[in-house]
Amino acid sequence: MTEQSPSSLPAPRIAPAIASTTDPHLDITDVTKNFGAQSVLKGVNLSVAKGGTTAIVGPSGSGKTTLLRLIAGFEHPDAGSIGLNGRQVAGNGAWQPAHKRKVGYVAQDGALFPHLTVGQNIAFGLDRSGLRESGLDGGRNAVRRRVAELLEMVSLDPAMAKRRPHQLSGGQQQRIALARALARKPELMLLDEPFSALDAGLRVATRRAVANVLNEAGVTTILVTHDQAEALSFADQVAIMRGGKLAQIGNPFVVYTRPADRATAEFLGDAVILDAWMEGSLATCALGGIPVRRPPVQGAVQLMLRPEQIRIAPDGPIRGVVVDTDYFGPETTVRIRLAPLPDAGADHRFPGGGEVITIRHWNASITKPGTELCLRVVGEGVAFPADPTQA
Repeated sequence: MTEQSPSSLPAPRIAPAIASTTDPHLDITDVTKNFGAQSVLKGVNLSVAKGGTTAIVGPSGSGKTTLLRLIAGFEHPDAGSIGLNGRQVAGNGAWQPAHKRKVGYVAQDGALFPHLTVGQNIAFGLDRSGLRESGLDGGRNAVRRRVAELLEMVSLDPAMAKRRPHQLSGGQQQRIALARALARKPELMLLDEPFSALDAGLRVATRRAVANVLNEAGVTTILVTHDQAEALSFADQVAIMRGGKLAQIGNPFVVYTRPADRATAEFLGDAVILDAWMEGSLATCALGGIPVRRPPVQGAVQLMLRPEQIRIAPDGPIRGVVVDTDYFGPETTVRIRLAPLPDAGADHRFPGGGEVITIRHWNASITKPGTELCLRVVGEGVAFPADPTQA
């Protein structure tokens, strides 16, 4: 699929029946932000529960980092308001500077001071007034103890306090950045793509470690990322941003399995999109009759399934021939040309066969090009209006 520019995509359609949290830590209401003639945020509304984890995911240029900077207090909104713990901190004449918001911020590169040791980097974020004991030495001992506690909190050896940032791995640097942000005991932690520069294996391990630390500390967390899998695995609420607006907000399972529109579906992961005919709650397509929960329209629709819903089964009613494959080790991506449905006939409402779909399978030996396979669909599909103006 060719990538579309944000301006060519349909306007975001917020999914219905999204309940706002009853115990919000962060409330963003109708926030807009412009840079010159460019409109970056266009009326954003978002609520984040206390102690919860929210991932804001979207393509580059969608406004994710700008929104994070507004929450942190690094930028002023042009309109709308931002509230923390029931107190307005920006908008409608109110303004609370960043250092008074009890917000921690971890940047993409960690932003450690290269001329300071690890211990000095972490101590930079400490509120020393609360650590002073009698005499200068006592204060220094308290700082060293607190630095050691923070290193242990992020699963690093306290002996690392004497090292310099360049002596650490990428994952270790990100944990040090997190420890420095935690030093001021923030109530809200903002993570701006902190794992994007790490290799795949280290990224997963570091992400899991960071999530555990923040969860145990009870810190409300917002992660900004362009990595869909990272957002789905990290957060208990996912907000998809597109073109300066939030296209959908919900828990990871809901936004992945019931996306609000086609653009959101394809952004969050691989999707099989087929022309279909909707009658009642059944969509008939090249894969047969697929149940749909709460279809938006009747008649011509586009049906979305995730590749993992289409299974190879010896007794499957759907037939197709393997066109080609891509081998990825534990799984193989398989492109299959579907055979016509036996009862399709000449009815214009039903597809005539020849559609190519992509599925995944673990056994590469049975998915060689030219092989005929039997398929079965598991679960429900999601229908989008064939005419986007009906969305």
